[in-house]
Amino acid sequence: MILTIILLIIGTFIGGWATIPFKYKPHNIFLPLIFGGSYLFSITVMHVLPELFALSSNPTEIGLFILLGFFFQQFLEYFTSGVEHGHIHEQKSIRSKYYVLIALVVHSLMEGALLNHDSPLHEQNSSYTLLFGIILHKAPAAFALMAVFKGKSKFSRLQWMVLTIFSLGSPIGAIANNYLALSEEELSFLFAFVSGAFLHISTTIFVESSPGHRFKINKIAISILASLMAILTELYF
Repeated sequence: MILTIILLIIGTFIGGWATIPFKYKPHNIFLPLIFGGSYLFSITVMHVLPELFALSSNPTEIGLFILLGFFFQQFLEYFTSGVEHGHIHEQKSIRSKYYVLIALVVHSLMEGALLNHDSPLHEQNSSYTLLFGIILHKAPAAFALMAVFKGKSKFSRLQWMVLTIFSLGSPIGAIANNYLALSEEELSFLFAFVSGAFLHISTTIFVESSPGHRFKINKIAISILASLMAILTELYF
């Protein structure tokens, strides 16, 4: 658990710090977004969903919670403006900026809960493939979040505070899940809910990274590479 927390925090800070050498432009995180989205989608399809349905006594209810998570993520995007999949927008008011932060922290708490090693989804130490996918997703989100809170300096005191808060969301979710008095069935519903959010984010990345639905060979290549890496890590790690 300690290693998981450290990796989550480091991965988020790396994404945020990347705004120092790179400008706040969408094309700077295009390929990392595609790679992270493809990896997260592959792990959700290969690792999370099969075990959820295999362990559940009522697969229909699992499907219902996946749908609920999918549409809850759509609701969160009303506040985040799509920052979690790389959208960089200039927020007009300080209130709207903090709405983005709060919504992203809520999502981070949810995904952190999925990393609980004692969950019905995976044995001890077998969730590192999922951890890697979450880090790949959080790093570009941190980059875009820093763009929302950008100031006159390259990295302001406010950005440090916001990045720290965002980096702690997933670790707090993972720790809190250890103390939740939930049954195995209730945990499965929670994980189904979070996996629905993952499906929304990863599929949205695919759609929005191709304006006009134009074929892009680099997008296809990086997606295949990420999926192959997901398969290898799932099989051998």
